[in-house]
Amino acid sequence: MMTTLAEARAQDRADSLRGFRSRFILPRGVIYLDGNSLGPPPASAGARMATAVGSEWGHGLVRSWNDADWIGAPARVGAKIAGLIGAAPHEVIVADSTSVNLFKLLVAGIANRPGRSAILTVTGDFPTDLYLARDAASVLPGVDVRAVPEGRIEAELDQSVAVLLLGHVHYKTAARRDMAAITDKAHAVGALTLWDLSHSAGAVDVDLRGSGADLAVGCGYKFLNGGPGAPAWLFVAERLQAALRSPLSGWMGHAAPFEFLDAYEPAPGVARFLCGTPPMLSLLALETAIDLWLEVDGPDVWSKAARLWDLFSQRMAIRCEGHGFELITPAHADSRGSHIAFRHPRAFAIIQSLIARGVVGDFRDPDILRFGLTPLYLRYQDVWRAVETLYEIMQSGSWREAPPRVVGAVT
Repeated sequence: MMTTLAEARAQDRADSLRGFRSRFILPRGVIYLDGNSLGPPPASAGARMATAVGSEWGHGLVRSWNDADWIGAPARVGAKIAGLIGAAPHEVIVADSTSVNLFKLLVAGIANRPGRSAILTVTGDFPTDLYLARDAASVLPGVDVRAVPEGRIEAELDQSVAVLLLGHVHYKTAARRDMAAITDKAHAVGALTLWDLSHSAGAVDVDLRGSGADLAVGCGYKFLNGGPGAPAWLFVAERLQAALRSPLSGWMGHAAPFEFLDAYEPAPGVARFLCGTPPMLSLLALETAIDLWLEVDGPDVWSKAARLWDLFSQRMAIRCEGHGFELITPAHADSRGSHIAFRHPRAFAIIQSLIARGVVGDFRDPDILRFGLTPLYLRYQDVWRAVETLYEIMQSGSWREAPPRVVGAVT
């Protein structure tokens, strides 16, 4: 256990990832603990955007679809992301948003399981997943959504289930589900699994192939640092690609998009899940971030994330005991993601006070404080100082001076 700030600084000096911090744009004087919501930009992103706008778009114009290989970017960037999630390069493609990709894969998965009538999911996961499950069921006669409490998943898995939809790491608590074990149980009754990896990719070790997963989606703007509204990506296991068909027959998913045929023929492989024209500027920004990730040794990232979590947890137990914080993230490293969460009845005011002091975490209704632990740019001394700042706020009672809660468009 690190008992002094000097020890935390010594750990930073010994950190094999310490050189990556300078490769991100971070505001001076701010400890950023919200990379689980929006990662900061890579320092190289600005130059890449300048080239994309000034040269590729401004000079190359429409020719850049070929000359700069814009047209190949969804597959190219998808192949790079595959290396971060335990997939083969031809199993991942960048397309659309996480929500759109969920809809596509839900409908395709249900169609692949004729005679089955249910999408099984849990209550309390990220709400969009449930919304999209209901939307998918609404366009498929005889299909319904079975949303059950966490402890009921195994009991509800039966031969009526077409697709089991789950988040891998919970967006509030950071609890991580056992992907391999759950996938095995789903397969035992003939159901497909669809995993939301939005809080997993770049946060924890993911092995889609090793776990036998069927389908997955994820976003590009959290731990992957692709920028606000970055394109999402989807995974379809190779063994399923020829059998699944996207319900959104966009021209980019056509086998021959530039023949402009009236009849639709899906492209081979995962490319059939493309839909509209790729958003090139945001896609290239995402690629800049993924290229940085490809320089990283995965085990170093996961082990540092665990140590940052342990330090945060230990310092909270020492410094903030008696101030009403309840740790709600599982303690075992294999059972959690890369953020740490606490309940407190005055969570919103406390988070606002922290932000005013230069420590940026976030709040989730009704009473949760979340802190993202992002190993590429977060230092041990940052975690130390963050908890010290929280201690000072609680000791002084300055959180009571936070302005009254105003419901903003984004929290």
